[in-house]
Amino acid sequence: MKASILDLRRKMREVLQALDRDEPVTITYRGKEKGIIYPVRKAARPSMRASEHPSFGMWRDREDMQDVDAYIRKLRKPRIDAL
Repeated sequence: MKASILDLRRKMREVLQALDRDEPVTITYRGKEKGIIYPVRKAARPSMRASEHPSFGMWRDREDMQDVDAYIRKLRKPRIDAL
C-alpha cells in the first residue's frame, strides 16, 4: 500500500488495516517515497526477562552507587542548595 502524509492523518484506520494484513506501507511526501512501515513480526521478538538482558547490572561494581539514596541526594544537592 502507498500512503501520503495526508493519508496518514485522514486514513490511519486503512493504514493500520494494511499492516494487520502483513502488508508494508510506503509513505510518500509530495510524490516521493520517504519511508516504509513494516508490520511487526510477533515471533521475531524473543521474550527475555530484564535480569537476563546483557546490560542488567552493568554498574553493580561502582563504589559510588552502592548506596542509591546517597547517590541521588548527591545528584540533587546542587539543585536544592540553589533554592
